[in-house]
Amino acid sequence: MSVRSHITAVPQAPAAEPGLSERDAAILEFEKSWWAADATKSSEIRERFGMSTTAYHQILNALLDDPAALAAQPLLVKRLRRLREQRQRARSASRLAQHG
Repeated sequence: MSVRSHITAVPQAPAAEPGLSERDAAILEFEKSWWAADATKSSEIRERFGMSTTAYHQILNALLDDPAALAAQPLLVKRLRRLREQRQRARSASRLAQHG
């Protein structure tokens, strides 16, 4: 009996998409299902990624403009871009109403 027969396979972390770092791929995966977590999104961000929500959202916003992210997760990236654009339009309309 060989020694190799007793070695169990160690699960590997999912490979990052081509052009994306492991962190960036993990952020995109998190965005697909953060709402199902037991904790708040901000506490999940701190626990999983070790960063503030501000830093996380800065990275996420940059990812939304990254062609590699679009290639890796097209539906997610397009949905998040739409939401970002809606928020930007709402902020612009609010500013115009205050100064108009």
